[in-house]
Amino acid sequence: MVRLVCSTLDELCPASPLRPHAKLIEHVRDRPGHDLRYAVDSSRIERELDWHPNVNLPDGIRRTVAWYLSNAEWIKAVTSAAYRHWIDSNYGGRNA
Repeated sequence: MVRLVCSTLDELCPASPLRPHAKLIEHVRDRPGHDLRYAVDSSRIERELDWHPNVNLPDGIRRTVAWYLSNAEWIKAVTSAAYRHWIDSNYGGRNA
């Protein structure tokens, strides 16, 4: 999955000085209790609920990466301290 995101970034940002983005991958020791792997498999929901995805995974990743690349101002806003303060003041006292 990470390599798919990296190759998508390589494709969508050909002038990036970070290319190839896969060189940025750094393997670290797993944390205690970490899941060994995640399986992306929708066959059960397809079978039991007759649900089918509208977009395949590679296309969905590409569309998602493209959206983030096109919305840098939104990313800046939601990662700011002001936004964190707004979230805490509006949702901080709620229990999930």
